[in-house]
Amino acid sequence: MALVPDRVIRGLLFDRDDTLVVDVPYNADPRLVVPVPGARRAVDRARSAGLRVGVVTNQSVIAKGLATREQVDATNARVDQLVGPFDVWCVCPHDDADDCACRKPRPGMVLDAADRLGLSPETLVVIGDVGADVQAARAAGAQGVLVPTGRTLRHEVDDADTVAASLDAAVQLVIDHAGPATDRT
Repeated sequence: MALVPDRVIRGLLFDRDDTLVVDVPYNADPRLVVPVPGARRAVDRARSAGLRVGVVTNQSVIAKGLATREQVDATNARVDQLVGPFDVWCVCPHDDADDCACRKPRPGMVLDAADRLGLSPETLVVIGDVGADVQAARAAGAQGVLVPTGRTLRHEVDDADTVAASLDAAVQLVIDHAGPATDRT
C-alpha cells in the first residue's frame, strides 16, 4: 500500500493522541504530555522537507464537561512546545452525539486546516492511529496514513489505503513521495 503516485504533497497533518503524544484518556493537563518516541524528529524532518505541518484532533473532553477549551489549548501548547511548532491546530470540541462536521471521521478539520494553510486538501496527508483519522482524510480528498497502535482495530488496518509501521516510517513515506522541497514551491 502506498500513497497516490501522481499527487503533489505540500502539507502533513497529524492526529494528536497516540500519534504525536502518548494517549492519556481525556487529557487536558499539560504536565501529562509525553511525546511518542521520535515524534519531534519526525515533525522536524517533515518541516525540513518543506512541508507545512498541522494537527487535527478530536477533543470530546470539552463536550463532556471534563475540561475547558482553555485547558485543552494549554495542553496543545505543550505538545507544540515539545513536538512542534505546528503551522495550524484544528480542534473538534464535540462528542459523537453532537453530529458536527468537524469530528473525525468527518472531513471538517482537514478542510479547515487546508484552508488555513492555503493549500488544497488533495495536497495534504493525514497521519493517525485509528480509522477515523484516515477516513477524515479520504472524505476531505486528502490522503491518509495509518500508524497502528495497540488500540487500532484490525478492520481499520485492513480498510486503510496506506499503513506504516511507525510515525517515522510514515513521515519518511510522505517525504519520499513528495520529492525535493524545491518541487513544492
